[in-house]
Amino acid sequence: MDSKENRSEEKKQKKIDSTLSSSVKKGNSATQSKELVEIMAEQMKSAHHIYRLKNKTLFISSLTAGLEIGFSFLLICTLYFFLNGKIDERNIYLLFSFFYPVGFLMVIMGRSLLFTEQTSILALPVLNNKYSFATLLRIWGVVILGNVTGGILFSFLVVFLGPELNLLSLATIEAISLHVVHYEAWGLFFSAVLAGWLMGLLSWLLSSANDSITRVFFIIVITGIIGFLGLHHSIVGNVEVFSGMLVSSSVTVTDYLGFMILALAGNAAGGSIFVALFKYKAFESNF
Repeated sequence: MDSKENRSEEKKQKKIDSTLSSSVKKGNSATQSKELVEIMAEQMKSAHHIYRLKNKTLFISSLTAGLEIGFSFLLICTLYFFLNGKIDERNIYLLFSFFYPVGFLMVIMGRSLLFTEQTSILALPVLNNKYSFATLLRIWGVVILGNVTGGILFSFLVVFLGPELNLLSLATIEAISLHVVHYEAWGLFFSAVLAGWLMGLLSWLLSSANDSITRVFFIIVITGIIGFLGLHHSIVGNVEVFSGMLVSSSVTVTDYLGFMILALAGNAAGGSIFVALFKYKAFESNF
């Protein structure tokens, strides 16, 4: 019975691989909408490319993304600095959604590696039995290390240069950091799950788009939603909370580490489960 089941699984796997391969070769016209199999094939192709990169390349690209994503934080700090005391603070946080997408546009359109965008993509070859879970964790680890390191470097830049240019104050950084970090652990985690889900969906939508204008629109809409709802994004949050730790005794190392653990875990769960797993199972069910 086991041998028969194994043969059946192997046959199914060959059909899946053949379908994905033929979809990649077939391509898609600029005006033709993409089917599920074509989007899946494109996501798989992108993932395999990342898996083949050297650790040094992964790290440098991820470091670049960590630096670039910091511009979202710089802009929302500047917005808060100029509007605080002039309008209700709650409205300022809602306005963050207009500036939050800037760093993501730089990262995604510039093809740097961002953990939350790559989470669902990188999980797909594991679900397709092409790479092990251990290999996935290694790739995730290198990307996270690069993103976090870049964000920390940008935090020092914001803290020392922002007040000098009169773009923000240290009190601004403290207020935003406290707004991000002071949640119950379960609330922070599930907020991060939703953010990871949206980022995984963004990756999927980008693969369905045929032109740059549509991709820019998707990036602005999805990341704008994350900013508007105040959901916790681990890589932007890394800059927000680490900067707060640099300038305020109210944000401790424990706060920072606790935030990063919960946000990374939540983002990973949201992207890999609600997007990668569900989309792959929907695709696989056709065979």
